[in-house]
Amino acid sequence: MAITILDCYTDEAAGLGVPPYLGTYPRYIFGFLRKQFPEEKIYYITIDDLRLLHFHKNKKKDTLEHQTTDIRINNLTVNSPNIKEVLAETTEMIVNLGVHVPGKYLTALPGTFHEAAELIKNFSFKKTLTGPALFGTQLFGGKFFEKYDKDLFQKIENYNFNFKEIAEYAILGSPIVQQIVNYKIIEIETGKGCNVGKCSFCTEPLKAKVAYRENLGIIAEIKALYDLGERYFRLGKQTCFYSLPDPIGLLKGIKEKCPEIKILHIDNVNPIFVITPKGEEITKAIVEHCTAGNIAAFGIESFDPVVTKENLLNCNAETAMKAIRIINKYGSERGENGMPKFLPGINIIFGLKGESKKTHQFNIEYLKKVYDEGLMLRRINIRQAAIFEGTKLYEDCGDKFLKKNKKFYWKWRNDIRQNIDLPLLQRMLPKGAIMKDVIAEMYDGKTTFMRQIGTYPLIIGVKGRYPLHKFYTIKVTDHMLRSITGEVVEEQNGD
Repeated sequence: MAITILDCYTDEAAGLGVPPYLGTYPRYIFGFLRKQFPEEKIYYITIDDLRLLHFHKNKKKDTLEHQTTDIRINNLTVNSPNIKEVLAETTEMIVNLGVHVPGKYLTALPGTFHEAAELIKNFSFKKTLTGPALFGTQLFGGKFFEKYDKDLFQKIENYNFNFKEIAEYAILGSPIVQQIVNYKIIEIETGKGCNVGKCSFCTEPLKAKVAYRENLGIIAEIKALYDLGERYFRLGKQTCFYSLPDPIGLLKGIKEKCPEIKILHIDNVNPIFVITPKGEEITKAIVEHCTAGNIAAFGIESFDPVVTKENLLNCNAETAMKAIRIINKYGSERGENGMPKFLPGINIIFGLKGESKKTHQFNIEYLKKVYDEGLMLRRINIRQAAIFEGTKLYEDCGDKFLKKNKKFYWKWRNDIRQNIDLPLLQRMLPKGAIMKDVIAEMYDGKTTFMRQIGTYPLIIGVKGRYPLHKFYTIKVTDHMLRSITGEVVEEQNGD
């Protein structure tokens, strides 16, 4: 008799749960189950475990020199060798699923409704659905949410725990990390909902009203995971880190209790809160207490004033520029791993209401301003809107502007990549720059792809096949549009 959590991975505007990130949903549920059913076995498996069983008869072969690492079966758990026995023991399976912000993933592939259904439909155990999928899911931008057959599941459960419950379940759920093989970045929830909560495309206001956790509970959760050997953390699951009641105290408390943390990064930042005097103090504290390579993810979405107004976006172009300048002022200094300590990251969305050819002109104009002023951006994320029921975008226009302007998207995207991304990347990491603590993650033929551990890390292509899951020091040799090439200077000891 056992309860099994099946993680199909989650990706939301305010939280990452696609490997190497370990999201909040499976950890909280694991803790909840440990309290409610203390005598039951509780297993954590991934969709990769089921794929390996279903498509490869549970036998994983080595990646040959001409092959690419199969990311569909790259994130196996300790339960993989005994997956048949685990499934036979299972009386209930809780399926965690849902992508709200589709992206490109280097070492994992989230499961869709259709795929998960095919893999579990013939088992007799009770099936419960949870995760962001309850509000819709879509693995690809530019589409409406994926429809599915709810009859497959006997129960639909939100597991909408309050913060008092989370403070308990997060700690009880921390041993889930012992069932995960690969390294992981633990996504730590600091709040729910959005304190602005108006953007037309966003699902966060649909899930919860804005509220924030107490620092003591967050620190205790991190300490429980730290005591189990975890060293990589991201303070995510919030729409603006700067809006927390006491972000400076939180950072100080974490470093005091967990002094040997190797990665401490943050997630979303609303530019309107950066440009205040308090915002500058928070910026300085982030630079001091977090680790290098950190990113303030700005949900600017568009520099076009028409799009900003029509979609009730959180800040205008000039506010965004002020915030970019402030983050650069304090965060552009290079850290021990070779990366700038703290830089802005910008999100651009195609397909929003009011979009026109002028939209791209505005985007290019302001992105060029960033470059011309000698500033840096760590990355520019460009995606097509995924349209979810219940959002203002869905109600106002659906995919009208996606259809209208789709023929321009490749040209617009390529213009940004060629004329903005590339020179900014060359400025941030010139040829010859040294990057430390780079982990080898996957093969593509005779090329090894590596990254530093952290939030949205830069992909590095290295000629040759180096042992995976080891750390290296890299010298930058050239630049692609959003990635770099490098050569190994040395293999590092430890992990």
